[in-house]
Amino acid sequence: MPLTPVVRNILMINVLIFLIMMMGGSGIFAARLAAYYPESPYFRPYQLVTHMFMHGNVAHIFFNMYALAILGPPLEERLGSQRFFIFYFLSGLGAIGLFFLVKYIELHVYHAPVPINVPVLGASGAVFGILAGFGTLYPTVRLMLLFPPVAMQAKYFVMLYAGLELYLGLQGLQPGVAHFAHVGGALFGFLLLKFWGVRPVR
Repeated sequence: MPLTPVVRNILMINVLIFLIMMMGGSGIFAARLAAYYPESPYFRPYQLVTHMFMHGNVAHIFFNMYALAILGPPLEERLGSQRFFIFYFLSGLGAIGLFFLVKYIELHVYHAPVPINVPVLGASGAVFGILAGFGTLYPTVRLMLLFPPVAMQAKYFVMLYAGLELYLGLQGLQPGVAHFAHVGGALFGFLLLKFWGVRPVR
């Protein structure tokens, strides 16, 4: 399916910012636009949005934008551009919200030595919302995995991937990856479609 207007614009903005970062502005951008935990002295409210347009390396932006380009247009066609725009950003906000909630519990309930000055960046939370939305509205469409190259129905792919992210987060594996942000994006994307009453395609 061709790129739809909102998907195209989100892709363009992400790629443009990434190119600027690669041209020497990565440190400045990361310090100001990535999202810091609210108790960090580096936190600014606007980071809740700007962090969605930041990426750490080529692989990071490639996989996020690839998923957005493949799964986003069918959702935008179904929801309409305005509602898709809202869906994307609310999924991203839900993602960072759950990530911060888990960090708060670690800090203030379990008193774990969790660093608060390490920034979070990337469109992954919003993209996981797109993934969950696609699996909810097009549950029987078969998606081809990249690694390994195996096809499975979208609903099973979403459950498998979200379950893996939850497991990795609970086990503390891959500490450089915001697994709970991924879970949060998928959860909020799913709940938002249920709240709107959008029915799956049969």
